[in-house]
Amino acid sequence: MTTPRPSHVRAFDVDHVPVVVVPERLRLWLMMLLTFVTGVVDVVGYLGLDQVFTGNMTGNVVILAMGLAGASTLPVAGPLLATTGFLAGAAVAGAVLGRSPNGWNRRVTVLLGVGVLVLLAAGTILVLEPGAGGSAVGVALAATIALHMGSQALIARHLAVKDMTTVVITSTMTSLAGESWHGKAGPRWLNRRTGAIAMMFLGASIGAVLLLFVHISVPVFVGAGLTALVVLLGARRWAG
Repeated sequence: MTTPRPSHVRAFDVDHVPVVVVPERLRLWLMMLLTFVTGVVDVVGYLGLDQVFTGNMTGNVVILAMGLAGASTLPVAGPLLATTGFLAGAAVAGAVLGRSPNGWNRRVTVLLGVGVLVLLAAGTILVLEPGAGGSAVGVALAATIALHMGSQALIARHLAVKDMTTVVITSTMTSLAGESWHGKAGPRWLNRRTGAIAMMFLGASIGAVLLLFVHISVPVFVGAGLTALVVLLGARRWAG
């Protein structure tokens, strides 16, 4: 007969630093927060930085294709640079995390911590340059934020929380409709899938309100603050 594992036990991360294993629910909520952040910053990119997505690369590819096809109202440079930045961010994060086991470790903390600094810097520039919009500054900011989002996406894969990509919900919606609604997955998966969709929607909604009625920099600072919260809780309470 095996003895049930207590809800909190000691473990060691890749750098041999003792950490605490926490219930799966906290891990799930940390990924939910990062999904919310994606919704917030994607709104900034699309509404404030010349119709560029910073986290949703499917949207960028479609916008780029239409722009190249001759749609004069759609940008080309913005989505192209943002997609390139996203790929670069994912590549760097992959190189950093490639040899470490799945789960939270100091490398994850550093990568997300750099992301917090990126968002803080972007928000500060938007305060100093409120008319960035579709200018070269705005395009550069979108690409820089996308760099962090690419890193975040790779980190989410590394942390391997089921159904939590943090940057896209197309596959989540597919699983929800094709599995959860037909009894192929229990209520647990139904709740997390609907939760991910809701968090993306909520993040985009709040981001839009803040951008339209307060200031374009505010949702970026909100994203930075929530990412910092994830870093703090993850570094102290997550073990992989």
